[in-house]
Amino acid sequence: MASTIPTISARYSLNAQLVKYLPIFSWLKTYSRLDFNGDLFAGIITAILLVPQGIAYAILAGLPAQMGLYASIIPTAVYALLGTSRALSVGPVSIAAIMVASALSLPEIKSLGDPGQSALILGAESGLIMLAMALTNMGSLVNFISHPVLAGFTSGAAILIILSQLPPLAGLAQPSCGIDINCYAGYVRGYNPETLSLGIISLAVLVFFGKPLTGLLKQMKTPLSLVTAISKCGPLAVIFLSTWAVTKLDLHGQHGLSIVGPVPSGFPPFAVDFLVWDKWRLLLPSAAFIGLIAYVESVAIAKVTANLRGEKIIPNQELTALGAANLATALTGGMPVAGGFSRTMVNFSAGARTQMAMLIAASLLGFAVVSCSSWFADIPKAALSAIIIIAVFRLVRIRNMIHTWNYDRGDGIAELVTLFGVLLFGIEQGIALGIVLTIASQLRKASHPHIAVLGRVPKTEHYRNVNRHSVETWHHLLLVRIDESLTFANINFVEDYLTDELTRQPNIRHVVLIFTSVSDIDTTALEALEAINQRIQASGKTLNIAEAKGPVMDKLRKTEFLEQLKPGKVFFRTEDAAKELG
Repeated sequence: MASTIPTISARYSLNAQLVKYLPIFSWLKTYSRLDFNGDLFAGIITAILLVPQGIAYAILAGLPAQMGLYASIIPTAVYALLGTSRALSVGPVSIAAIMVASALSLPEIKSLGDPGQSALILGAESGLIMLAMALTNMGSLVNFISHPVLAGFTSGAAILIILSQLPPLAGLAQPSCGIDINCYAGYVRGYNPETLSLGIISLAVLVFFGKPLTGLLKQMKTPLSLVTAISKCGPLAVIFLSTWAVTKLDLHGQHGLSIVGPVPSGFPPFAVDFLVWDKWRLLLPSAAFIGLIAYVESVAIAKVTANLRGEKIIPNQELTALGAANLATALTGGMPVAGGFSRTMVNFSAGARTQMAMLIAASLLGFAVVSCSSWFADIPKAALSAIIIIAVFRLVRIRNMIHTWNYDRGDGIAELVTLFGVLLFGIEQGIALGIVLTIASQLRKASHPHIAVLGRVPKTEHYRNVNRHSVETWHHLLLVRIDESLTFANINFVEDYLTDELTRQPNIRHVVLIFTSVSDIDTTALEALEAINQRIQASGKTLNIAEAKGPVMDKLRKTEFLEQLKPGKVFFRTEDAAKELG
């Protein structure tokens, strides 16, 4: 019996290590037929969505269509093996696509040629950066970008994406008018009627597949899973209908309607011919931003679905999974990848239980790339533009901005500055500006802590802000609560506040600092407290402390401050100070 215990322990340790590094085994060991039924349906629906989105986002990034398809197969499977989210759909996404397009538009990158190779480098670099972050346990980095900054960046990027898709929707070349209004008047008149008509019809079909069709199906008491499946087929319907129109009416040959063009069949050979040092060096800053945003967005999306099911996301493991997925996309000819919100929610709503759904979707897409790539050649770019516009339109969160502004003016400013920074200066500069502004706002808040003069609620031992409640006060006793730890950043503000209060109330003889919210006092703050105490004592008053926390008292006992405080005292409760000094 004793000999079997080490064997069981070793087996348990091995299983734990296996699950740690390959999270797929956390659900695979209990996988059931019921799970497979849900995953099969969700995988088919997600695969249907991956085809038009993969092609559309590749074109948005200025890349060949097949790079979006390649990015939806092997990277998706890699994340399924290593990721901790059971519903996250990893592949090409709109935000990463516009960031790739921004990087590829840099003059120094364009001069080196071959945008496809540059995209592979961006994927490899962002993947390696995420893997390096995982090795150094930097998964908590997600907390350094505030939600308002991320929301402002997303809204700004979405607006840029929509603006970039209006020309192909109308059959126009990309504008080069700058701020010349007269130039734009002539530019707009050069639209292609057939392209614009097809684009508008595509938009109408996609809108119909949204709330109108969903509402109609629900009125017909259609099963919810079927409603989800049908309503998410809008992009595929648009692709089929528009491609049929192009081939049937010869819109490309006779009317110049732009199409995707030939898409190579099968997969590209495994290669590392993108190891070009000049490009790696120039693209590194852009790759770092792409990796950071891909990680933050993916973890945020993964947490949404995980919270709905009571599951847990491990941020550092997500870094590993996303890093490996981006490295895989570079090695297999794809564009940078991240978790996509729309695909993830479709996957989740369609009944996906595990990442098996994404493995099924990747397998179906792989079959399509091998067997059906010739079907993609006549897809009109106007239809793809319509798909992108509808997909990202909901990312412009005006209502969210208003809510943030009303709740916290500092966060509201950060969100708006990030949005306009992205629009005016570029994606990297915009989000960097938002992060800097957020940090500056937090530093300002830290340097201006909330301070309240307290009084006693009648017939109780509770003490509240005199400006908010009807309380009892004393003409010779000042109770001051500081709602922040005391540091070099805020002690001057605290000192000025006390000086102003004592000037305003010259009859005060005792000052009590209530430390209920003070968790730490640094060296600079301690020296300032000693100086404050000396000035108060020199004016014939006493400085006292109440309700100091244990760690704070431990630090103060290592100094001479408590001796210097005398005849002032340290009170356990504010009530004790009020009884003795009041």
